[in-house]
Amino acid sequence: MSRKILIVEDDKEINNILQTFLEQKGYEVWTAFDGHVATGLMAEREYDLILMDLMLPYKSGERLIKELRENSRTPVIVLSAKTMMETRLEVLRLGADDYILKPFDLEEVLVRMEVVLRRSGDGVQASDKDDVLCSGELRLCISNNSVSYKGQELALTSKEMHLLKLFLENPKKVYTKANLYESVWEDIYYYEDNTINVHISNLRNKLKKATGQDYIETVWGIGYRLKES
Repeated sequence: MSRKILIVEDDKEINNILQTFLEQKGYEVWTAFDGHVATGLMAEREYDLILMDLMLPYKSGERLIKELRENSRTPVIVLSAKTMMETRLEVLRLGADDYILKPFDLEEVLVRMEVVLRRSGDGVQASDKDDVLCSGELRLCISNNSVSYKGQELALTSKEMHLLKLFLENPKKVYTKANLYESVWEDIYYYEDNTINVHISNLRNKLKKATGQDYIETVWGIGYRLKES
């Protein structure tokens, strides 16, 4: 089954180039040129991934991501000409899974999409024995890519989900930022750009809000690990 992709980009040339390229690669593509149309399309169906510009007519990409994260974990990759680190970090805090600067290479976009889609957990198979990871009453079900606490499902992004999976799989291991980045983003960790800090902070806050507990602790000077019960 082909993956469903929504492109939200007001530059018609860029939008058309992305659509043609992705359709040639076997993806099923929908397009929107402004924020209002994007809102309608996101309400109509589920997508496997959304490519989104930030500077959009009527409704910004930041607002769209915020609204989407209220009830969906659909992966979002931002494509933007905004180069300021503050913008990138804010978008990640809102729940974006990746951020690609314009101008971009189409093959790079494709690779980054494949990484995010792979890490979103679609199609993951697991035995019954290994299907559920737990810490107290916090449960991560691998086969259906869901996290719950006392039966109530938590809305996590694909990056947050994979980070939590790493911690639950190895509860005593201390992960450095390089460990986490290379495992989740599948890329070499060259330098500190605060990406890991933002995603860990988002995950901590969501877990704390849902459970009232701190599940991830900082090991100063080294990295992060699952907090002992």
